[in-house]
Amino acid sequence: MTEAAAEAKATSAPGEVDPAPRQVDPPEHRYAAELDFLAAFDDGPRPPGWRLTPRAVVTFVVGSERPLSLPRGAEREGVPQRLTISEKFVGERALVERCVVTLAGERGLLLVGEPGTAKSMLSELLSAAVCGTSGLVVQGTAGTTEDQLRYGWNYAALLAQGPSRAALVPSPVMTAMSNGAVARVEEVTRCLPEVQDSLVSILSDRRIAVPELGGAEAAVYAAPGFCLIATANLRDRGVSEMSAALKRRFNFEQVHPIADIDMETALVRRQAAALLERVQAPFTVDDSVLEVLVTTFRDLRTGSTVEGWEVERPSTVMSTAEAVSVAAALGLAAAYFPTGRDVLSLLPGHLLGVVRKDDPADAARLLGYWDGAVRRRAERGGRLWRQVWELRDRLGN
Repeated sequence: MTEAAAEAKATSAPGEVDPAPRQVDPPEHRYAAELDFLAAFDDGPRPPGWRLTPRAVVTFVVGSERPLSLPRGAEREGVPQRLTISEKFVGERALVERCVVTLAGERGLLLVGEPGTAKSMLSELLSAAVCGTSGLVVQGTAGTTEDQLRYGWNYAALLAQGPSRAALVPSPVMTAMSNGAVARVEEVTRCLPEVQDSLVSILSDRRIAVPELGGAEAAVYAAPGFCLIATANLRDRGVSEMSAALKRRFNFEQVHPIADIDMETALVRRQAAALLERVQAPFTVDDSVLEVLVTTFRDLRTGSTVEGWEVERPSTVMSTAEAVSVAAALGLAAAYFPTGRDVLSLLPGHLLGVVRKDDPADAARLLGYWDGAVRRRAERGGRLWRQVWELRDRLGN
């Protein structure tokens, strides 16, 4: 049994049928043991409706450097006495603390940044820790309607009974308001402006009007604990610009790419290995290959190398999330096609697939990177980079 399967089994209630296998477990299920432990560990003041204290929420997201022990008298059945909280989000602790303070103050929180910087993951972790579920989410697109942010109707019930609470179909946002939970809106700037603006009254008045019902039921009011987290990609700036009124309802926090190369490499290894574990395959990609992969992504992302050489940046986003995908692909290739070939030889083809996503002409920029930074590193005598340089013909001409 894999670790993920064992964890799912361990979190099932006695007598409960084990949940069906999932490709990805939501954080409230995957880290259920940590959430239960932190609820018992920190009995300090909590905002209304919160499952954990603000301090415990931060610890859940950024992890603990050492094992934590339950205080005397806080023991609970099924909760371990000592536990190390895993690091889930690699970033500034101060950023996470500001996010938690924003939610504790019932302000809207908007996470902005380049694609692939773990904005969605951070919003999921915060939601799971604050209210126990990350599933009250609306995915913003050009086709998102106001109903998806407010409410709709079961038209069969509407025709049979007329407007009633039974015929109302609440949106995830309305459900979060009723339950005092966290609602999430992904890619809010991809929604049309008139759809975005339906959030203004929700964040201001803390209610959703339902005029069709009339009387005392003509509005749904936010219960204590309700708050909203939205995400937006900087690459989408100008797609559907937020109104000034909506911006004022949010605290903005920018999520930056991981600054430290060792931390980024460790994250890529950890997440790629976790992906292969879900398909019950070993992750055998050598650390030196991951070093080349992450270094290449960072050089192309920033437009310069650690040596100070300038690099022409491709138009596509060379994000950490993309690096994880490439590392996982290399691991899967090694697991399913064990022909004895060097996994490093597969790297140029996968890099080519990444850089050409937005503009086929970016293939020339990757070739320019090989002829520049890779060649210079190879000439300096680096054995690994000499091997990488010898793979130049795999990029085409």
